[in-house]
Amino acid sequence: MDYEKILEKAIEFCTSAGIKLVLAVIILLVGFKLIKVLTKAIAGHNAPHMDKSLKSFFISFLNIALKIILAITVAGYIGVPMTSVITVLGSAGLALGLSLQGSLANLAGGIIIMVFKPFSVGDYVVSGSLEGTVTDIGIFYTKLVTGDNRIVVIPNGTISNQSVVNASSKPERRVDLKFTASYDADINAVKAALIKVAEENGKILKDPAPFAAVSAHLDSAIEYVLRVWCKKEDYWNVYFALMEDVKREFDAQNIEIPYPHVDVNTKNS
Repeated sequence: MDYEKILEKAIEFCTSAGIKLVLAVIILLVGFKLIKVLTKAIAGHNAPHMDKSLKSFFISFLNIALKIILAITVAGYIGVPMTSVITVLGSAGLALGLSLQGSLANLAGGIIIMVFKPFSVGDYVVSGSLEGTVTDIGIFYTKLVTGDNRIVVIPNGTISNQSVVNASSKPERRVDLKFTASYDADINAVKAALIKVAEENGKILKDPAPFAAVSAHLDSAIEYVLRVWCKKEDYWNVYFALMEDVKREFDAQNIEIPYPHVDVNTKNS
């Protein structure tokens, strides 16, 4: 056996394979860097006609797709047969599909959100016990920022399979408030006081006009409902302003607001 020839061929093979392996690693690193630069450039590009949520989803999808293509290209470069690559990817895909059913559900949920658009980036939504402003719609997750500046990450599979209230889909919102007044108070006077407060608030729309009416007869008070319309961005300002201003107006007109109290009687023995 000619050991020198075997050694020579081994060295030649290792040298050739080693160079290819090094070049493959360099191609991977450079490719990942270019993909990162490309996706950042697309994210920073101002496209006024493109929906923000669609743009975010597209960037996430493009990032993953380009990395997969790069990996397949490098595998072909170092001599891995494409049939083997496809077979491995098919087997891996089946295994991952079984083990990552939740992730696939999230992916499907992300596609559903992008197609049917129940909400977009910038909308204020309520989903179950969670609510906040949508800041990002990714392939697998949707991010919300709550009113107290916390970030909530919701799986797309979850949010696409439950009821979602979009409070920002229309330019105006209705503010519904309930107040109570004593049975001794004149109904017309209470309704007039509520309408007066609403009309004095500059952020409340004139059309539709503010509406006030009796909504219920409670055990110790009459319940009134006040409904006003405002721009969606003014909702909370109007809500809190009315809560304070109605109390001031009731005090000014001596309209009693009943509250629970306990009478204590002492008996002298």
